[in-house]
This record gives sequence, structure tokens and C-alpha cells, in this order.
Amino acid sequence: MTTTTFEKDARELHQDGHKVEPSEIAVGVIIGRTSEFFDFFVFAIASVLVFPQHIFPYVDPLTGTLYSFAIFALAFIARPFGTFIFGAIDHRYGRGAKLTTSLFLLGGSTAAIAFLPGYESIGHLAVTLLAIFRIGQGLALGGSWDGLASLLAMNAPEKHRGWWAMVPQLGAPLGLIVASLLFMFLVATLPAADFLEWGWRYPFFVAFAINVVALFARLRIVVTPEYEELFEQRELQPASTAKTIATSWHGIVAGAFAPLASFALFHMVTVFPLSWVFLYTTEMPSQFLLIEAIAAAIGVVAVVISGSLADRIGRRTLLGWCAVAIGIFAVIAPLLLNAGRAGEITFMFVGFALLGLSFGQCSGALSTVFPPHLRYTASALTSDLAWLFGAGFAPFVALWISSTYGLAASGAYLLSGAVVTLIALWFNRGLAQRIE
Repeated sequence: MTTTTFEKDARELHQDGHKVEPSEIAVGVIIGRTSEFFDFFVFAIASVLVFPQHIFPYVDPLTGTLYSFAIFALAFIARPFGTFIFGAIDHRYGRGAKLTTSLFLLGGSTAAIAFLPGYESIGHLAVTLLAIFRIGQGLALGGSWDGLASLLAMNAPEKHRGWWAMVPQLGAPLGLIVASLLFMFLVATLPAADFLEWGWRYPFFVAFAINVVALFARLRIVVTPEYEELFEQRELQPASTAKTIATSWHGIVAGAFAPLASFALFHMVTVFPLSWVFLYTTEMPSQFLLIEAIAAAIGVVAVVISGSLADRIGRRTLLGWCAVAIGIFAVIAPLLLNAGRAGEITFMFVGFALLGLSFGQCSGALSTVFPPHLRYTASALTSDLAWLFGAGFAPFVALWISSTYGLAASGAYLLSGAVVTLIALWFNRGLAQRIE
């Protein structure tokens, strides 16, 4: 097995043979997820504020944004392939080598976007390069699965698994807060020409730096003898992708569709509203980015609350009631988003509160439904497909149907996600009972 310099340095910092605690696993999970979601939101925000003018200036703003969202979706399509490719690396060279390679690919692809010339300089090659770099990000995200979330779920106290299950989900709102505030600062302080010329590139450089820090923080955990032994005891080792799909496909499908309402809402309150406000209102982007950051802070609180609720009423029950609430929200959401500043604030705050409660337990519903020896690979595949089906095309679809048929159509789209979640929970009652 090949040992990288990063792995050697990580082991030297952590060779005291101490007992592994869930709180220590949680730190690695939060750092890793926050860095991944920061990358995610930096690209998403740039898809609205930058790429339509920088990469697609030859079409109208709406079409340019739709093209940007189409490229945005490429990462979700590539992600399962990344799981397959890096799973082979994991099996042959170890978890540390896989994590190092994938995170350098993620950081390299992200940094490459920061240097990307615009359409006016290199023509359609700019579009091609952006697509290639986005696919690189997606492949890397598939390989960045370190198994810590599964390890955390299995190592947490039985009566507090809902509480620990919400920990990985904190990375999403935390990453959005940092990305939104950074873009808000740049948009508010730089002239528009400077922002479009060079200012927007800084968040991508920051993303690369955060990835390096996150890489070392995660390696410090996953490559140490104590954790390697714990991964082996819990049978959290890479399995054949083909074998995993053949024997656990029903669990993977159920896990992919059960959180559909939450994942659809995820983009309906993070990426889509920014595009709608930017295209169809006169509000300054910096003002809405501030609203989004505050709403994400509410999401952090809601994610934490979801842990206590899940331990009291069960994760399946909480996901079901959240799906019902999201369905109700889907009916009134279009009216709120089209009702001026007060409506936007209400839409964002209520949306993020619901998102936190539902999204907070999505990862807890993925790990324990699989046989232990397949759990590591099956959880990664389930997460990949859940994001692909529930979120990958959500910004594109929501903006397209809203611009074509009106905001009410976006509510119908969100409602369909809630219905699918309820159906998935209903038809998989036996499976769902295992995650209570």
C-alpha cells in the first residue's frame, strides 16, 4: 500500500493510541463537509453572477444562466463515476491515497476555474473548459467520500443517533454562509467591471486553500492506526461497486428517493432564488446574498434541532412530517418570492428552517440500511444518486419552468419532490423501520 507524505505527517500528529470518541469524528466530518459545500456554493453563485456574462455573453441573461446551470449539473452526473474510479484506488492503495488524490483533483479543478479566460478571449473553448473543470469537480466529490459519516452513525450512542446524524449536514449551511458573505463583500466593494474581470476569481482561490486545510484535517483522522482499526471493526471497507449494486440496489434506490423533498428544497432556497432575484428584480445581489447568509444561519439552528427531534420521534417520522411541511410550503412559496423584500425574507427564513429540519436527518437515513460489509460503498453510491436525482437539475428546472410558466410552476416542482419522498417512505416501511 502506498503511503503519501501527507499521510505520514498526519500519523505523526496522532499516534497516542487514545480511544476514539464520536466528538472527534464529528470534527473531521464538519471540516470535510464545509469545505465541499463551500466549493459547491462558490460555483453556484458564480453560475448566476459571473458565468452568464463571462462565458455566455452571446445569449440573453436568462439563457446564459440556464446554460450555466446545465454545466452546474455536470458535477452531479460525474459524481457516481468518481465513486467507481476512486473506489478502485481506495481498494488498491488505501483510503488516504484516495482522499489525497480526490481532494487535489477537486482543488485543482476549482483553482483552474479561477484562471479561466472568458468567451471574448478564447470563444467557445471557454465553455468547453468550464465543463471539463466542472466534471473534474464532480469526479473528485465522488472520491472524497471518507466514510466518516457512516463511522459516526455507527459509533454514536444508540439513543442519540439522530443528534449525531445531523452533524455531517451542518457543512451545507456553514459553507453557504462563508460563500455568500465572501461574494457579498466582493460585489458590494468592487465596481461591476472589476468584479467581472478579476474579483470573482478570489472565492475560487479561497476554495483551493480551504481544500488543502480540510485534506490534512481529514487525513489526520482517517489514516491513523486507531481509526483504521475502527474502520475494520465496523467493516467499513471498500467493496466492489458492481457487487454492491447487485445485492443492495433496492436499499440504494430507496435511500436516493427518500430525501428527495429535502434535496429539491435545498436548491429551491439556495441557488434558484438568487437567480430569480438577479434576473427579474432590481434588488442588488449583495443585499440578497446577505439575506441568504442570515437564512443559512437559521438553517444551522434548524439542523441542530433536527437531531433532538429525531431522537424523540424517530428519523423516519421526522422525514415524513417534513415532507408534508415542504409540500405545504411549495404551495405558498411562489407567492412569497414574488412579494417584494418582505416576501423574499419570509421565503428564505421559512425555507431554511424547513430545510434544516429535513436535511439534518438525510445522512442518518443512509448508513444503517445496508449490510456492514457493503455499507461504505453503498452509502457513497446512495449519496451520489440522491444528489443527482434530487438536486442536480433543480436550479435549471426551477428557473426554466418559472420563467416559462410562472413562479407557481416552481412550487409544483417542489411539491412533486415532497410527494415522491412520502411515496418512498410508504413503500419502504420495512426498510425505514431499520433507521428508527
